[in-house]
Amino acid sequence: MHKRRTDSVSQAVPSEELMLAVEQLVRYVRRSTNAGGLSTAASSALGRLGSEGPQRLTELARAENVSQPNMTQLVTRMERAGLVRRTADQSDGRGVLVAATDTGLQVFRQRRAERADALRQLVEQLSEPEQEAVRIALPALSRAVQDRAVRERGVRS
Repeated sequence: MHKRRTDSVSQAVPSEELMLAVEQLVRYVRRSTNAGGLSTAASSALGRLGSEGPQRLTELARAENVSQPNMTQLVTRMERAGLVRRTADQSDGRGVLVAATDTGLQVFRQRRAERADALRQLVEQLSEPEQEAVRIALPALSRAVQDRAVRERGVRS
């Protein structure tokens, strides 16, 4: 049986427990999404294109941490499904950009809404102080991730 910690100030939650909680949350939210019937990889790539806009295939593969051949196959399947399209890169005639189509953007928005609703339902089950903690902690963690990404890009440049 799990014991609820009441003395959160004096007892730090071990990183492993936090990681387990994050993994459980991510799995739950992913399972709550039905729109488009996408694989996790397709959902992630479409989400990136929906959030960040068109990208070169090589950039998308790198950002998604997959090989370029695997991303090419994924983009081809998504293109056949009408979720993305390839267009010429105006800044480099040899390059190709991958962009979400209107249908892809609609699926992206629907999936995000489904996930947001799943998270809202979970948060509503918490006590008021726990809800407040989530409203503070999740944006703070998001900022930390974004700050780290900016620093890492600066190091690579």
